[in-house]
Amino acid sequence: MAEQTTQKRRCALVTGGSRGIGRAICEELAQAGFDIAIVYAGNEEAARETAAQVEKLGASARIYRCDVADAETATACAEQVLADFGGVWALVNNAGITRDTLLARMREDDFDRVIDVNLKGAYHMTRALTRSFMRQRGGRIVNMSSIVGLMGNAGQANYAASKAGLIGLTKACARELASRGVTVNAIAPGFIETDMTGQLGDAVCERYEQQIPLGRLGQAQEVAKLVAFLVSDSAAYITGEVIRIDGGMAM
Repeated sequence: MAEQTTQKRRCALVTGGSRGIGRAICEELAQAGFDIAIVYAGNEEAARETAAQVEKLGASARIYRCDVADAETATACAEQVLADFGGVWALVNNAGITRDTLLARMREDDFDRVIDVNLKGAYHMTRALTRSFMRQRGGRIVNMSSIVGLMGNAGQANYAASKAGLIGLTKACARELASRGVTVNAIAPGFIETDMTGQLGDAVCERYEQQIPLGRLGQAQEVAKLVAFLVSDSAAYITGEVIRIDGGMAM
């Protein structure tokens, strides 16, 4: 990881940062020299555990409860982070939910809620920080998409639509913000080993592994290291990209 170009520690705001991939991202960015604003939806205990881990790594951490799907709440959260840290260099839109079922059974509110959190949540947080990014003439935005947004998946019409929408949002924002030195990229993870996949059972995970050329599930830390690269000075000439980290599943 390249050393940061200024002595002042930069701040990274990570939504969905309390557990799973989000926690791994917070810890990896703390090791890379960032102070961390941890945005979480409801599990305060998990958020505090993440903050404690970040602080053990020598970084400052604060937690912020926020429903990113709500525009006013998201804006207020972003403004508070700016006030507390004096600026944000990296925004990682990681917050996401699933409400899986086949299309014929999917309720409209299940479709809407997934879109509101996964896609509109990223829009709300990005919009809330855009003027700050433009004023400082630099910054990094990473949106957490999914290979499901590239391939589709039965039983996930809502989730796939939200993750495909993130790719379009990424490319549009990349074009708008490039002249101000702000890069915007998306990551499309495949099947990553987290608490959520752990609930699927060994048989289901084995079926997934059979679809992956590398023959295993990915690790949250592997995704986090890719995020850390994209928000570093080394990635200053990469923008508008969608990078798969899926063991070759979608190639």
